[in-house]
Amino acid sequence: MPRTLVQRNKIVTAICNQTTNGALTGDYVCLKNAIRCTVVVLLDQVAGHATAITIEQATDAAMGSTKAITNVVPIWQNADTAATDTLVRATDAVSLTVANDIKEKMIVFDIDPSLLDVANDFDWITVKTAASSEANYVTAIYVLEAKIQGDPPPTAIV
Repeated sequence: MPRTLVQRNKIVTAICNQTTNGALTGDYVCLKNAIRCTVVVLLDQVAGHATAITIEQATDAAMGSTKAITNVVPIWQNADTAATDTLVRATDAVSLTVANDIKEKMIVFDIDPSLLDVANDFDWITVKTAASSEANYVTAIYVLEAKIQGDPPPTAIV
């Protein structure tokens, strides 16, 4: 019997329905036991704003030695989820700034853990959003393809 999505992957909440009136930092996850990490960001922009979304790496969950990722990663976006379910490939980068308009959006970063500064023990990541408006909201999740699969998969937050 094939394994389910949940048995093959670890799904972790990064940011849960938070207003973007201030800059936000998601929970940190460890990619040491991950083959890939997909970071999915949902923006509900009631007030137009060119919000920047970045991925940072760290040496631990306590934000030790945090820095921006330096290797570009594949990014996809849906600039209007109310109109379509199609993700469009954006330019590979270390961050993405969405258009200054009033729409619901989805941004997807595809993180290969080997592209982090693993030689210096940077195997944790977080997603960050710039400050926007108190009328706008963001939710983000991490989907980690686990090296070790199980029911449930091993934790990624300790």
